[in-house]
Parts: sequence; C-alpha cells; structure tokens
Amino acid sequence: MNTKISGILIILLALVAVSFAGCTGGESVESPSGDALPTEQISGDVTVYTIGIDGEYPPYSYIDTDGNAQGFDVDSAKWIAKNQGFEVEFQPLAWDGIIPALLAGKIDMVYSGMTITDERSLKVNFSTPYLQVDQGVAFNNDSEMTFEDFMAGKAVVGAQRGTTGAIWTEENLIATGLISADSLKYYDNFPSVVTDLQNKRIDAAIYDVPSLRDAIAGKPMEIRGQIDTGEVYGIAIRKEDTELLGKMNAGLDNLMDDDYWQELLVEYKLVGASPR
Repeated sequence: MNTKISGILIILLALVAVSFAGCTGGESVESPSGDALPTEQISGDVTVYTIGIDGEYPPYSYIDTDGNAQGFDVDSAKWIAKNQGFEVEFQPLAWDGIIPALLAGKIDMVYSGMTITDERSLKVNFSTPYLQVDQGVAFNNDSEMTFEDFMAGKAVVGAQRGTTGAIWTEENLIATGLISADSLKYYDNFPSVVTDLQNKRIDAAIYDVPSLRDAIAGKPMEIRGQIDTGEVYGIAIRKEDTELLGKMNAGLDNLMDDDYWQELLVEYKLVGASPR
C-alpha cells in the first residue's frame, strides 16, 4: 500500500475514534438561558440526577467514613430512581445554601429531610409529604434547666443555621421578646451544636426529634421536651422541572406502597413518622 495513503487512513481512523469517545460520557443539560447546568446528565440512555443533601444529618442523610452517602433519604432516593428508570448521585452541601444551589442549577433536587414551609414553597416546588416530625429540645445532663425554662426564654439556644429549629426559635422566642437575638447561637452544622451543648457553652439545642436523638446518643445529654410543630418533609425541586416532580411523586407513591418502605422506617427508627 502506498505509504502516503496509509498515513491518511491512520489519521482518519484516529479522528473517528476521538469522535466516538466524545459520545460516551454524560452530557450537560442546558438551562432556558442556554447556560450548561452541571447537574442532570445523560449517560447512554439513562438520565442521572444530582441530589443535594446535608452530609451530617442522620438518620436522613450523612457521609460515611468511606465517603459514601447513607441514610433513610439516600436509600429512598435510590429505590425511586430504580423504580422510575433513572440514576442518582449525591452532593453534600451547607444547609443554609442548599436551596440557592438548587435554584442556580448546581443540583437537581433536595432530598434530605427538608420541611415544607410557605417561605420555601415560594421558591421551589415540593413533592407529596413523606415524613412528619416535631422539634425536640435537648439539655446537658448536668443542667437543672427544664423544658419549661426553655419555653419561658431562660436558655441560650443553639441551632443549625437555616433549619426549622432555628426558624421556630426566631419566630416564637425572639420575635415575641422572650429572648434577645444574641441568645440564639447559629452553627453551620448540628454536630457543632452538640459539641457546645456538651461543653456547656449553650443551655439547650433544638432540632428535628429523630436527628436530635441520633446526634446525642451516647453523650451526656437528653431530650427534655418536644414542640408539636407537625411539620412534614418533602423533596424540593425547581418550579420549572414539572416532569421531574411527577417522577418523584410517582416513585414516592410506589415506594410507600411497597414493603421496603416499612423496612426503611424500622431500620432508621422512624416508625410512626410516615404520613400513611
């Protein structure tokens, strides 16, 4: 064969190989403005959605020592993904910035024990509710302070920034004048709240009951009261993503009708929290 022709064939084959290699990876989905969103991807024929979670929020979502996402919501999301024919990946984010991250297209949904509130519902759509919880208040075992003292505004309170525990304290203790604004200490994550409660730098900590129970297990502190907030959790999704919302609602319905739902509730000690 003519060496010149052989060289041309080699170059053509190389170009074809490169073009095929470029088709095997995920594709970024464009936003309405034309900007590429680094979240939802197409891998082959399967859509991959990125789920934002709080990485320190057991039993709902947390990152284990191997760097893997675990928890009730993580397992639920994986089941729904399989049921609805897509795949998911998990992205831990700071809780007070997780809705802005969703709106900016950095993630496709928030599935991490997020309470449905009127304020949040102005910005995002929520799935059908899947769990109902109340707020708990924990104290150091050495403290003589009671739950009644907390409700009367006699405690310095610790809460994770952006949580419904922090919001409840702002609306019911600060806004009513029972405590001053500086008597509510904000933290970026709840483990830091627990550390300060254990070291007696705050008098009380407020958090969702199941997660609070998990966070203080084996530590010298206890829950001395609950606030009947009747709040419910939902999956947060951008308002324009109606197709995704439909998939998640259908998957939730199927999951809650499946025996696996009860298995998850038992495994993560959430029996009684299901709205069904």
